[in-house]
Amino acid sequence: MTLYNLGYVAMSVNLKNASPSQTMTFKRFQQIRDREAALNKLERIASSNIQNSLRLLKHNLAYDIRFFRLSSRLVPLATHEELSDWDYLSPIKNDLAELGAFAEKHHMRLDFHPDHFVVINTPKKEIFKTSISVLKYHYVLLKSMGFNPEHRAVLHLGGRYENKEKSLERFVDNWGSVPKGIQKMIIIENDDTSYTLEDCLYVCEKLNIPQVFDIHHHMANHKEENWDPLWERVVATWNGSPLPIKMHISSPKSEKDFKSHADFIDVDVFLDFVERTSGSTEQIDCMIEAKQKDDALFKLIEQLKHHPHIEMQSESSFTWK
Repeated sequence: MTLYNLGYVAMSVNLKNASPSQTMTFKRFQQIRDREAALNKLERIASSNIQNSLRLLKHNLAYDIRFFRLSSRLVPLATHEELSDWDYLSPIKNDLAELGAFAEKHHMRLDFHPDHFVVINTPKKEIFKTSISVLKYHYVLLKSMGFNPEHRAVLHLGGRYENKEKSLERFVDNWGSVPKGIQKMIIIENDDTSYTLEDCLYVCEKLNIPQVFDIHHHMANHKEENWDPLWERVVATWNGSPLPIKMHISSPKSEKDFKSHADFIDVDVFLDFVERTSGSTEQIDCMIEAKQKDDALFKLIEQLKHHPHIEMQSESSFTWK
């Protein structure tokens, strides 16, 4: 029997004044004549973002939600090349430790999804260097929270760069230049435009990286509509991981705007996934990517509760019977 555990992304539509992504542009930073004062302001924003993340986790705990994606924008300008001498970590270490301790105490799975400009398969050395810098930032945040960073950062394979096959192999080639600790942090998601589930599995199996199955992306970008024959391979990529299998569930906004995320989740598509994967592994953590954030999770749970084959195990987890 498989336990399905639901989570959502970064922000709540119910918790007010709790943005974990408050920011300051570099242009605004430059406008503050006293550099130390400007850095202090950045540090205050970062501390506020982390404390708001803690508020979000407390909100989640009230609804027994134990799977959550943190915002990558916790520390604004942390990886900006003009601020490479800034020790952004020291002023927020206690905030990060408090956040991690709360999550650990309540058995919460937290992870990140770095922005799309973080690409391992780039042919440009400067972009690769910047990508590694951003990944290191995520690694340091996780370590400062007291987590083992292993398998907590989702990436896409990258761009096509006019030749998809060569770009796919370039990921494999460039992987050797990625620091070992960061290698262990990464998990790969199939995307909606370039790299299919099959493409990603080729890389994941070759480099021993867990595969995150995004069902919406598969619907938008697939060779074979039926993903069942590939599921066993997805499961196998998680062998040896300290974390359960992870998947992403979202729904198309419309037929015309198929790749954009809808406000809520199509319960029938999700139930089809559940029925087809039940019994394949002990646990699957399902990350809801919907515009209505936690409301999308709450609505999905209410729909699931009334299904004859769903047996709720907690307010945000269930099994198929």
